[in-house]
Amino acid sequence: MYFLTKKYLNIHGIIWLLFFALSLLFILEPQLDIYVTNLFYDGSSFPLDKTLFERIFYHSVRVMTAFMILYYLLSLIYYTFTKKTFFSISKKVLLYIFLVYSIAPGLIVNSLLKENWGRARPAEIVQFGGTREFTPAFILSNQKGNSFSSGHVASAFSVLGFVLLAKRRKKLYMSLALSYGVAVSFARIIAGGHFLSDALTSFFLVWIFSHIFYKLIFKKESTL
Repeated sequence: MYFLTKKYLNIHGIIWLLFFALSLLFILEPQLDIYVTNLFYDGSSFPLDKTLFERIFYHSVRVMTAFMILYYLLSLIYYTFTKKTFFSISKKVLLYIFLVYSIAPGLIVNSLLKENWGRARPAEIVQFGGTREFTPAFILSNQKGNSFSSGHVASAFSVLGFVLLAKRRKKLYMSLALSYGVAVSFARIIAGGHFLSDALTSFFLVWIFSHIFYKLIFKKESTL
């Protein structure tokens, strides 16, 4: 019980335990990814790909990311020239937002994992009409794919970082942020763009690093 309640770098032990347990599960039972993806494959294609739901949540991530980058840059420029906060956005908050959006989704997921892991996407493997081989999550591959892990899902769940900054209605904002991240994850899975393990890995990476940055910058424990 001590391990489950102790915090390591502002992360409850149970979060680390869940992440490692799920990682081990997908390594030992890689066919779980195939099973979940097969639920949305009709034998020749992914019929839910390009549907309104899938398109809305797929493109919403780019819109949201562009908005956040613009908001961040405007805040930074305003502070640089006026030395005043923009809508109460302090220097610490600006730094926190920059790290939440750039490190987990940008550096770790998109640059380190996606560009180097080599895992083929579901729609690219033989089981789902492609030509490449399936490889388990967390296992380096030579398939030259960009499936592991999901950049869209990581960006979507980055909204969770803002929930830590909320002073009121944290449970409501947490529910909304999680719902959005789950919707984007589902949209990527039903389109054959990512496996379940890709989405879950992105979620845990964003969750963990958001809490670590919160502790390092604000010098206090998060309440979520």
